[in-house]
Amino acid sequence: QVQLVEFGGGLVQAGGSLRLSCAASGGTFKMGWFRQAPGKEREFVAAITYRGFQNTAYGESVRGRFTISRDSANNTAFLQMNGLKPEDTAVYYCAADRASYSAVLATSYEYWGQGTQVTVSS
Repeated sequence: QVQLVEFGGGLVQAGGSLRLSCAASGGTFKMGWFRQAPGKEREFVAAITYRGFQNTAYGESVRGRFTISRDSANNTAFLQMNGLKPEDTAVYYCAADRASYSAVLATSYEYWGQGTQVTVSS
């Protein structure tokens, strides 16, 4: 069993930045971020896979503004969010799994964090 603990949500003005962190209690081969706004479906944000070599993937709405990275020594993933927009407002969930495939699909992740609220004011 892997436990995920998230940090870093909050309130920021449009154009600002936030960094989310997600610490995993055990070994995994991919970590991802998803978000869900009220009344909307859960949306893929970003993922990083690291079985053999490292790859990253981003959702279309955040590509070029968000960056995912990982501190392998501490089993922690980060989501640096720049140029935030009001439409980025959502609960952000960290996810992880011991398989490295299908990183953009929420159904491919077994472990989930509790979620952290990100609110971007206009």
